[in-house]
Amino acid sequence: MHKHQPQDQTAIRTDLGAIFVSLELSRSTWLITSLSPGAGEKLSKHSVSAGDTCGLLARFAQLQQKAAGRLDRVFPIIAIQEAGLDGFWIHRVLDSEGIESHVVDAASILTSRRRRQAKTDRIDGETMEQTRGSPRL
Repeated sequence: MHKHQPQDQTAIRTDLGAIFVSLELSRSTWLITSLSPGAGEKLSKHSVSAGDTCGLLARFAQLQQKAAGRLDRVFPIIAIQEAGLDGFWIHRVLDSEGIESHVVDAASILTSRRRRQAKTDRIDGETMEQTRGSPRL
């Protein structure tokens, strides 16, 4: 039999090793919701005009600079976005920039069944905080 070593277990992992980003892509605006190391477990929300990949990449660079300033190291970005309107070509752009990107089916994003409310972009961004950016495939 194996003896179990006591381990320090916490309910929520707070030592983020990356900047987690969810993208809500509409025809006019892209909402960027992020969770960064050293930011006190607080979601950050920003937006850029739809199709503005330069603005999106600039925002990602700002997120990395702020996290590096807080913790004196560079963190990778992990992005998630829904398949659909722009999901796949954005994935290819991010991938070509060396950013880990995941495209998910909207039906795979966890929502509360208790209140039976319609799934919205706001819910998607807030759900990322609970799942720590892990795609539910």
